[in-house]
Amino acid sequence: MDWQAIGVSVRLAGLTTLILLPLAVPVAAWLALSRRRIAVLLEAVVALPLVLPPTVLGFYVLTALGTASPLGRWWQQTTGATLAFTFSGLLVASVLSSLPFAVQPLVAAFAGLDRRLLEASAVLGRTRAGTLLRVALPLSKAGLATAAVLTFAHTVGEFGVVLMVGGNIPGATRTVSIAIYDSVQAFDYATAARTSAAMLVFSLLVLTTLYSLRRGRRTRWPRP
Repeated sequence: MDWQAIGVSVRLAGLTTLILLPLAVPVAAWLALSRRRIAVLLEAVVALPLVLPPTVLGFYVLTALGTASPLGRWWQQTTGATLAFTFSGLLVASVLSSLPFAVQPLVAAFAGLDRRLLEASAVLGRTRAGTLLRVALPLSKAGLATAAVLTFAHTVGEFGVVLMVGGNIPGATRTVSIAIYDSVQAFDYATAARTSAAMLVFSLLVLTTLYSLRRGRRTRWPRP
């Protein structure tokens, strides 16, 4: 197996998760609890990576990070390097593509809260930020854990966006999914089979963790 590619994938997934969770919490709380009509449009924008082909999302991200764009020019002038086909650009693309996997579980968790608890917190003088941190978030631990697991797993398995934005640079942007693709292209089916088997076990563990979290919150049949 290509342990270097696995290391890049784990590093990318870990950083993506660490960046997305603090961003997803306030966004999800606003989407779940706001009554403004624009919340529907924002929720649709957040969910776009779920329905957009990865090549389409990758194309727009690559265009936005290129030196012809304001962001790309600013980054090059500031750091002296480009964003496209680098790990930094790959991280930006991963954050965007994994955004709904971090936000949607938290939206569901916040929407299921008893609003009377939030109102009681407001009556006691808590600000909205205080209510979110002291009341809503502790009651939504399962949703937060689900968001973290889904974000990490989706980033590890991403292929289209990663290939278009990061390319295939060993040790920098070559992830495990690209390594499998390269092994198949080189007719090295033995290596592809081993890496695919490891990904299969990883995916099974992720799903088992998610269903364990959900089962712990289910209503069960009462015993006679």
